[in-house]
Amino acid sequence: MGLPSDSPRFLTLADVAEVLNTSSAQVYALVRRGELPAIKIGGRGQWRVEGSRLEEYIQQQYRAAAQYVAEHPFVDSEPEVR
Repeated sequence: MGLPSDSPRFLTLADVAEVLNTSSAQVYALVRRGELPAIKIGGRGQWRVEGSRLEEYIQQQYRAAAQYVAEHPFVDSEPEVR
């Protein structure tokens, strides 16, 4: 899916939160932990995330999820009915 082609180059944390369907606080935590690259601009130090970096982060999360699934196979606790 990705970001629309007419999206601005840089997104606010609120914009990122909307894309990820999470809170701005959660996005801020991702940035502060270094999981989501961002830049700090202006006198008040507002954070901005480049759209391409957000897409890279999303792809990285898909890879991490796939690895988790591969390492932790789902085991159905219900016996198979025949």
